[in-house]
Amino acid sequence: MSATAEAPTAAETAEPFSARLRAATWSDHEAAEHHGFTQALMEGRLSLDGYTAMVAQHHFAYVALERVGRELADDPVAGRFHRPELERVPALETDLAHLLGPDWRGRVHPTPATRTYVARIEQMADHPAGFVAHHYTRYLGDVSGGQFIRRVAAGAYGLTDDAGVSFYVFDALGSLPRFRSGYRELLDSLDLDESDADLLVRETRLAYQLNTEVLADLGRLHA
Repeated sequence: MSATAEAPTAAETAEPFSARLRAATWSDHEAAEHHGFTQALMEGRLSLDGYTAMVAQHHFAYVALERVGRELADDPVAGRFHRPELERVPALETDLAHLLGPDWRGRVHPTPATRTYVARIEQMADHPAGFVAHHYTRYLGDVSGGQFIRRVAAGAYGLTDDAGVSFYVFDALGSLPRFRSGYRELLDSLDLDESDADLLVRETRLAYQLNTEVLADLGRLHA
């Protein structure tokens, strides 16, 4: 090392925020991933009715998430994550029409846990860093583990040509590994003070908890 080399600054040696967020929320992520309902889905044991009910609950959550995302599109923090090609509501509506028929809107209802989850997402319109927590929890999970669910569901329920699983199709993003890497870089580049960084971590943990409660509701109805 050169005798004149400068010591790295604190910012240069600090843990990337994406790594901090992942480490702080890993146990919450694991709880959701290993929930009995999720395990039944990923092992191909979940009934088609159970899968359809999950798609319906996703629809209620994503309507709220994407509406708030559009409201925050010009925000310096949340707006950086606004990407129309990520939006899932059109795909969910296509899936529900395939699974339930053209009258699907009159046949789906949010569970109590989903209503709580949706209400929390809607509150994030006033908390941009908190919105990023819900965005991260949903979309990064769907782009990652959702690809496995897509294959399992297609095989278990005989869903061909992506009908019924189009929610998990992200062709507009191009390379999914590249997208995930870019997403983490975006998290790392956020100019957050410690208060907002802590809020984002806490809200991500809450988002996982709310998702797990949705799964518990579904499990009670369709286990």
